[in-house]
Parts: sequence; C-alpha cells; structure tokens
Amino acid sequence: MRVADDDATLLSSLRDGDRRSLARAITLIESTRPDHRRRARQLLDDLEPASPPAVRIGLSGSPGSGKSTLIEALGLHAIEDGHQVAVLAVDPSSVVSGGSILGDKTRMAELARSPGAYIRPTPSAGTLGGVARRTREALLLCEAAGFDLVIVETVGVGQSEGAVADMVDLFVLVASPAGGDELQGIKRGIMELADLIVVNKADGDLAASAARVQHDLRQAVELLRPKRKGWIVDVTTCSALTGAGIPELWATIDAAHQRLATYGLEALRADQNVAWLWSEVTDAVTAYLRSDPTLRARVAELEERVASGDIAPTNAALEVLSQLLPSEVTDDLA
Repeated sequence: MRVADDDATLLSSLRDGDRRSLARAITLIESTRPDHRRRARQLLDDLEPASPPAVRIGLSGSPGSGKSTLIEALGLHAIEDGHQVAVLAVDPSSVVSGGSILGDKTRMAELARSPGAYIRPTPSAGTLGGVARRTREALLLCEAAGFDLVIVETVGVGQSEGAVADMVDLFVLVASPAGGDELQGIKRGIMELADLIVVNKADGDLAASAARVQHDLRQAVELLRPKRKGWIVDVTTCSALTGAGIPELWATIDAAHQRLATYGLEALRADQNVAWLWSEVTDAVTAYLRSDPTLRARVAELEERVASGDIAPTNAALEVLSQLLPSEVTDDLA
C-alpha cells in the first residue's frame, strides 16, 4: 500500500476513535525520521478542529503530591459523567534508553482499563517545560479521535514547567499537605500561571494540614497579579485516595472552563498557536545546528572556547548565527 493511502486509512480510523490508530499516529508524530516527519506534517494538516472543542487541562505539582492518583480519580469521575478522557503523561527519561522511567499506566491501572480512557506515557527526552516535544500534536490527535477531555500531566513543578500553560485551557497546580510548608516548595512563577490550585491528600491525619495549606495558598494567590484581568484562582481540597472532593473539583473545573469562554477561549488558543510557531522555529534551528556535520563541529568548537573563557557567550552565539544568516544581519544583532 502506498504511504498516502496508508495515512488516509490511518486518519479515517483515527477519526472513528480507533485506539490503535491513535497510538500509531502519535508514534508517527514523535518520530524524528525525515520521511516520518513529512508524513506527520501532512497528517496534522488534514486534521479538522474538534467541534465542540475538547477541554484541555494541564496538571503539575511537586513530586509526591499525588498527581497520577488525582488524574485517575478525576478521569474516572469524568467518564461516569459521560466524557471520553485522554491522558498525556510526560515522564522523566532514562539516560540509558531514552524511555519513560515512571510508567504512568502502572500508576493509573484502573483508569487504563476503562474503555472511556486513553493513556499515553511519553518520555520527556530532555525537553524543558515539563512536556515532551510533540505533546501539542498528540493533544490534537486525541481530540480528533473523539476525546473531549485531554489532561496533560507534566514531569514536575518548577519555573521551566510553565510550557504546559501554552497548550492548555486551564492549568491546575497540585499541592500536598505532607511537606509541612508547602508554600516554600512552590515557586512563585508557577503559581502565577495557575488557574486552579488543589490541595490533594486531604484525608485522615492530613485533613487538618490540608485545610491550613488551603488557607495559606488562598492568601498567597491574593498577593499575586491575576493571570487574566478579573480572574479568581480557586483553591480547593480533595482526596484522590478516598474520592472525597473529586465531584466538587470536577464541578470547579467545569465552571472555570465555562468562565474562560467569557475571557475568549478562541483568542487564547490563537495566541497559543503563535507561541507554538516560534517554539517550532527555535527547535528546528537548534536541531539543524546539531545535525549538520559541519555546523555541529563548528558549534562544538565554540562551546569549548566559551567553556575555557576564550570567547564571550554573546559573541559565540553570533558566530553560530553567522553560519545561518547573512553577515549584514548578524552585524545588526551584535
């Protein structure tokens, strides 16, 4: 079968909600082979926007906050509510194999068995921002396959994790009461990106601590500049282990997403697409510099000179750019 015919069949099966076709399509867009990249670009061009658009949620939190358990509880509740749920779980990568280390399917076993859910663990492969290089494309493929709720779980929480906010509608920050002083473990930058904060593990001996952390976080967000004018960041509690507070959390997410429509969901996604454009430009230029043998050798030489202090990093950067741009352009950048 010709490639074009095979991809047309793949796209048709994907639109019919076939899970194997979705898995194949995501594997295709994650591939770095030039022929696969060409096919992936065509596949994305042939996709039609989901109607109505899916709810896109980004979820991040400190290690030990129970992100995966929370996603499983929330996903199962959403499925009971009639939704189809896709989870794009980005794991840290093994330095040996490059594959996922944590294996989210094993940590969301019940959700993975549900016919209304699809879980795709993806190694971060060194990509900053808490997401994998092709998470945006995978999100679009999940929507095309009929999933109306897509949850992106990031590697962790920190200043670099904010990249997920550029591809989702709502960014949910998960906190834990177990750390004693949770506020000290969450950087201000990530809190400023949050649309909703949820304190997990609010059960048993930790219930009182969770209430205190909730109170502290509510006071903290009042001191931050709102992400959007007039936006109020809800701080709620739940227990993913017992299920307490999960229906209320889902109702809060649903209300926040409806409220987001008044702020311009279409405009938000348009801005995200522009950010995606420049992210692709940056990644493509970097990949070219590292793949071309001649350029790679020149860049390696400049890296050594920067490390030894022989040349300033700014001047070395211009030397790198001079390999790609006309001299009159790099002269203006100096």
